[in-house]
Parts: sequence; structure tokens; C-alpha cells
Amino acid sequence: MNHYEKGRHTPDFSIIKLLADELKVPAYYFFCDSDEEAERALRLYALSDEQLEIIDKMLLEFTQK
Repeated sequence: MNHYEKGRHTPDFSIIKLLADELKVPAYYFFCDSDEEAERALRLYALSDEQLEIIDKMLLEFTQK
């Protein structure tokens, strides 16, 4: 783990996925650039499929303007 933290090695995505599953976070959590982005990722990860569909529709509306 220390080598990953210091940038000496890059973990294979399968390792990232295993860590994410163990910690119950999405794999993309490890790639967030800020604490705010990481918190947003965790909030999205906790949503149901139906809630995610609503959010997706809202995002489409915002980006099509």
C-alpha cells in the first residue's frame, strides 16, 4: 500500500475494485480530486437505481440548455 501512496506503483484496476468492494465505496472514489468530489461520489453511490435515473434526467436537462 505504501508504494501506491508514494506513487512508486500503480495498482491494477482489479485491486482497486477489491479495495472498493471491501470498503463499500465506488471504485471511482479513489480517483476524486477533492474531498468535496469524494463526498459527492459517496452520496451518489448510496442512491437507489430509481433515484439515479431522476438525477440523470436532471443532468441531461441542465446540460442541454
